[in-house]
Amino acid sequence: MENNQRRDFLKKSILGISGAALLPQALRASTPGQSAIPSLPSRVLGKTGLKIPLISMGTSGATNPGFIKNAYDAGIKLFFSATYYGQGNNEILVGEGLKGLPRDSYTIGTAAPPDGLDQKTGTFTKGFDTEAYIKKAEASLKRFGIDYIDFLLFPYAGKREMVLHEGVLKAMQQLKKQGKVRFVGIASHDNTEEALKAAADSGVYDIAMPAYNYKSAGSTAMTDALAYAAKAGIGIVAMKTTAGAARSKSGPALNTNAALKWVLQNENVSSIVSGMSSVEEMQKNLAMINNLKMTEQEMKDLNLANVLNEPGLYCHQCKECLPQCPANLDIPTLMRGYMYAYGYHNLEHAYYTVADSGMAGNPCDLCDVCKVNCSAGFNVREKVRDIARLRDVPVDFLMA
Repeated sequence: MENNQRRDFLKKSILGISGAALLPQALRASTPGQSAIPSLPSRVLGKTGLKIPLISMGTSGATNPGFIKNAYDAGIKLFFSATYYGQGNNEILVGEGLKGLPRDSYTIGTAAPPDGLDQKTGTFTKGFDTEAYIKKAEASLKRFGIDYIDFLLFPYAGKREMVLHEGVLKAMQQLKKQGKVRFVGIASHDNTEEALKAAADSGVYDIAMPAYNYKSAGSTAMTDALAYAAKAGIGIVAMKTTAGAARSKSGPALNTNAALKWVLQNENVSSIVSGMSSVEEMQKNLAMINNLKMTEQEMKDLNLANVLNEPGLYCHQCKECLPQCPANLDIPTLMRGYMYAYGYHNLEHAYYTVADSGMAGNPCDLCDVCKVNCSAGFNVREKVRDIARLRDVPVDFLMA
């Protein structure tokens, strides 16, 4: 049984990689005499004063520089990478895609987690090293091949004391003073409301990238936190806007146009970052932002997605599961890995996310009955056993 599941998983992996490998043929460089880059619907990004399109590009799913250049030619101006995407290789790819273009015609952001940051607890396992963090930013500059980074984000921000950590704020301020970074911010998967308010109170951060999607519809706390941050001048770029891209692993696909439009109904959100990986997906997103009015069918589709009692793929990162697990697993991180694999079909990012969880072996095999009662209704044991198999796939195979 396990061998059959493994073959199925590898088959899906190969199909996903084959699809990505077709991208170079689908993309073409700009031709001489090409018309001017289109101007997309835009909003001002908080106190940065930058006017950015309603759609930005998350580059984790990009597999070649041509796709980055294609997005630029289509009018996308803001590109987000991270030091942990492909262990830094994604930053190189993005730099190659934008190489030779006027530096003031695009903006680049990257996320760099400090050494010793424990994603599970949201705290530092050792003292924060300001100089080491500055060197991380310098390494990103070198990989991008640029003189400055427009946005540097402190990822996995949640607890107020981490967002306002003296060492982190000092490093961010020094990087801005040295001209290596123009603006600084946070990215938050959990305790998002707390993180947004802390960023607003800091007087240092310029932007925030919170997880925000239609599943947040009933959260007054989240709406209030976004408004609080925006009032303080924090520019909001929303992520995880499709809540995992599907309602379930094998169920009906989510109406992504409806999901993205829902996020942009909140005018405190300046842009959404979308992990586009195909020309078709990019064209679909660009068409969507030209008409934000939600149709009756789109509203019905989102209501259906919320009404159906399906666990889906999106983990709210509430961390209520952590004290329940006898194996002390970092379940929220593993659930993000599961979502990246099955929702976004980004196996490389899923691989590294699972690795970041620190899970040794597959302890879920030792439990006859899972003791974790997930607030989202996940069968945690089943999902962990499933995604754990990804560790047996050579990472070079996933990056091919």
